[in-house]
Amino acid sequence: MLRPFACCLVLLPVQAGAADVTVLAAASLKTALDQAVFAYEESSGDEVSLVYAGSSALARQIVQGAPADVFISANPGWMDEVAAAGRLAPGSRRDLLGNRLVLVSGTEGPAADVAHADEMPAVTKEGRIAMALVDAVPAGLYGRAALETLGLWADYAPRVVQADNARAALALVAMGAAPLGIVYATDAAAEPRVHVRGRFAPELHPAIRYPAAVLEGSETGATFLDWLKGDAASAIFADAGFEVID
Repeated sequence: MLRPFACCLVLLPVQAGAADVTVLAAASLKTALDQAVFAYEESSGDEVSLVYAGSSALARQIVQGAPADVFISANPGWMDEVAAAGRLAPGSRRDLLGNRLVLVSGTEGPAADVAHADEMPAVTKEGRIAMALVDAVPAGLYGRAALETLGLWADYAPRVVQADNARAALALVAMGAAPLGIVYATDAAAEPRVHVRGRFAPELHPAIRYPAAVLEGSETGATFLDWLKGDAASAIFADAGFEVID
């Protein structure tokens, strides 16, 4: 397997007190969450500080004591790690969103629905495949699980180039550094330089869920998280292609 690609997104230490609400969120949420936060700030007058990275990196920072108010992960496993460390406000955890997994390319072509190995597009037979870290980052974990279910992981793994998070993998395809990528459907929709060439059947991998929770000791996180579950934010997420979970 190729060595992980060094992502240009640097996760800096979170500075508490500079904003009313500090949110640590999975990188794949960036486009929609930026819009939602703008609407929240306009309606509430509060300020929100956003830090995006892979869910694994964020969870590790929280466990090590990084100050923040809300954590939004791209899979339940990393939220479980934070819960096990006692960093969640009791009763605040909830599933916020769902997503789909797609194969993208820098070149246009037909998009196939992929539920079996013989349905993988011919374009995947050669060239590097960008993915988020396949042993840690949710998008990479989901992508690897899908390829394993299809019986293709052993063949594809030597061509995988890993990036620190889903958006970094998307950027590799958008910039032409990798001809193919496995990312979230919402990432693909947010990047006009890539084209969906395959849509993975949901049963090929664990359900993609974004749990969100208020972090222990926060005085502002609950209000913001309640707003994210409201109609205004839900409409923004739905327009971006996320499944809004009631």
